[in-house]
Amino acid sequence: MRILHLTPGTGSFHCGSCLRDHALIRALRSRGHDALMAPLYLPLVTDREASNPELPVQAGGIRLYLQEKMPWLRYVPQFLLPGLNSPALLKFASRFMGMTSAKDLGRMTLGALAGEQGNQWPEWKRTLDWVQKEAKPDVISLSNSLLMGLCPAIERDLRLPIIVSLQGEDSFLDTLIDPYREQSWAAMRANARSVTRFIAPSQYYADIMAKRLEVSAEKIHVIHNGLDVTAFAPAKPDPNWPIIGYFARMIHGKGLTTLIDAFIELTGRGTLPRLKLKVGGAKTAADEKYLAGLRAKLAEHGLQERVEWHPNISFHDKVKFFRDLTAFSVPATYGEAFGLYVIEAIASGVPVVQPRHGAFPELIEATGGGVLCEPDDPKALADALEALILNGQQREKLISSGTSKVRSEFTAMRMAATFEEVLQQVRS
Repeated sequence: MRILHLTPGTGSFHCGSCLRDHALIRALRSRGHDALMAPLYLPLVTDREASNPELPVQAGGIRLYLQEKMPWLRYVPQFLLPGLNSPALLKFASRFMGMTSAKDLGRMTLGALAGEQGNQWPEWKRTLDWVQKEAKPDVISLSNSLLMGLCPAIERDLRLPIIVSLQGEDSFLDTLIDPYREQSWAAMRANARSVTRFIAPSQYYADIMAKRLEVSAEKIHVIHNGLDVTAFAPAKPDPNWPIIGYFARMIHGKGLTTLIDAFIELTGRGTLPRLKLKVGGAKTAADEKYLAGLRAKLAEHGLQERVEWHPNISFHDKVKFFRDLTAFSVPATYGEAFGLYVIEAIASGVPVVQPRHGAFPELIEATGGGVLCEPDDPKALADALEALILNGQQREKLISSGTSKVRSEFTAMRMAATFEEVLQQVRS
């Protein structure tokens, strides 16, 4: 089956959604499908080898931004806007991600969801023309529901089945300022009527989005995210120097402030005198002010030398990052739709401590690879981490259960096999 997967690129850093997408496309290809992944907005940043490096960026971020800011550009012939989708220029533009105003962010989001009624439609129409004339897929897969502005036109003009993955869009949409927040949700509900099937990474998120999109539960299939578990080697932490790890976007929403406060609390207790913290993951220029504040807080407690920072590292270095960890935590402040970093840590033989909300209880129950604590509570997180690090027998039990379950239930091939079942349903 020829499958076209449209996914936003970041241009400069990894994200959980793009890692999941790469794993899915590689696994579908291994299963004999002609699966293509076309980047949108910015170039893709791959964790390992590119799925299909020959495909250029479709619906370039610069052109979309200009069309939204200057609506009259929609009447300018496309050949008069050369070079704006060049990889070098888009990669340069990615350095300024996160610097858009709240109003601009709302306008851009609503503009994409508005589809044919939006200022960005000339660029999206160009993409659909490419899909119809060159890609010629049997099924179109959209990486996330923020791309659903394309769905009515795909359903009407291309007459192709549409699969839309749900990957935590609610936490983004709910941060938009009014009137863009309510208007964007209204557009999401309208566009959802043109979707053949939705894929949710957890039952928790399937339930959330069924209500918010006003679609039936039967229209949403749950497929846990998977990864290439063979790439992650078992951790070998030094028992004399316990290390807590964090690997996600370096932002407040992922709970980095909570973890820093928990680390300060733990070091003050004296029960783990050699405790260290390793922080890794994606970082943009817009995050630097926030991180500077965390470093200042650590310096006030004389702990700056006991925290390592590893921003924007390669896949190879990420695998090495997990090998030194005794425990792991990304105590997100919101209800995560999944949390691929949890599976990466458990696949590496590192037990996790996660807040009791979102998809985390579902993942902990499914893997047996960690424990839960109260959310947004540094003391509760410190208590759970302390108990885990001091109890070697419990850690070994969690490691044994977690690695076994992840290597059987959360693989890329398992994810692709279940995705294939949905493909067969929409094509029948």
